[in-house]
Amino acid sequence: MPFHRLSYLCEYKSKEGKVMIKHLFLIWGLLAALTAEPVLACTSAVVSGKVTPDGRPLLWKNRDTDYLRNHVAYIKGEKYNFIADVNSANFPALKEAWMGTNSVGFALMNTQSYNLVEVKDGEERGAANGRIIYRALEVCATVEDFCKTFYADANHDHMVFPGMVYISHPTEYGTLYTKAELEALHAVCQEYKMPLFLDGARLGYGLAAEGTDVTLADLARLTDVFYIGGTKVGALCGEAVVFPHGAPAHFMTMVKQQGALLAKGRLLGIQFDVLFTNDLYFSISKNAIVTANRLKAGFAEKGYRFFMDSPTNQIFLVLENAQLAALEGKAKFGFWEKFDDTHTVVRIATSWATRMDEVEALIDLM
Repeated sequence: MPFHRLSYLCEYKSKEGKVMIKHLFLIWGLLAALTAEPVLACTSAVVSGKVTPDGRPLLWKNRDTDYLRNHVAYIKGEKYNFIADVNSANFPALKEAWMGTNSVGFALMNTQSYNLVEVKDGEERGAANGRIIYRALEVCATVEDFCKTFYADANHDHMVFPGMVYISHPTEYGTLYTKAELEALHAVCQEYKMPLFLDGARLGYGLAAEGTDVTLADLARLTDVFYIGGTKVGALCGEAVVFPHGAPAHFMTMVKQQGALLAKGRLLGIQFDVLFTNDLYFSISKNAIVTANRLKAGFAEKGYRFFMDSPTNQIFLVLENAQLAALEGKAKFGFWEKFDDTHTVVRIATSWATRMDEVEALIDLM
């Protein structure tokens, strides 16, 4: 079994986060030497919307299981309908699912090395996970729904438990959380002892957006970890990771073990020192919002159709394929997704460096 398969189990099953992962890597060679039986664990991945063609995240799973025949089923659930990966041999007799997403956008996937320990009489291991995933997909719409469903199962101690909540602000679609939403999510995380991590790659544009009620101080109060994106607001490289309530024990050691500690780290720090002097970070982020708003107004005046409304620096237009081909070589658009056979959704993103004359030139070109 490759090392990375074990790491998924540790990440989701250790209440202390990832602190134990490195130690388990070290002892894995001993485990392999002492047992001839292969350790079974699925290989899973979550592909961020930052790198997919249409900005939507992907769930990927390769099952290590005795059930060699699997298929994707559409299931009419108690509260929500959903699609899920199921065992062909015992579905629908057994209500078990191993990955899926439901009609309100709630998605769930797990990875577990269920044969690392001896299963005692009356205990469930792998099957319990399948049952809870099925149940969650048919009744859950929020993190709180899932936590309640999970801990209501008598066998939850033997399942991969929810260990962390990860959100992006702004999202890949340029949408924002409100302060009330963050406070509600924070409360759930506190109740179930889950750290809340906020991806701030585009944070400057979220904080500068018109109508937002979320401040940097709110993020420090409501999250356990967040990071301030640097490269999207003009920094040469790097992001600033913030632990508002204190970093984990031996954090520097873990950074070094991952090969992520630069010998000249002060060069990264200087960038953020400058960005947070005289409110530079906020003023240059505001430029992206101002120029995006002008583009939106210009496109609206010309009758263009918007795929969705974004309050930040991202604009999503529905263009005719023929027009998109005619504009090739004159302007570069980010492909987002196919709208229909004759239309494509494209993304236009402004930045800290976008000039108003460039904006006007694009509006005239369109």
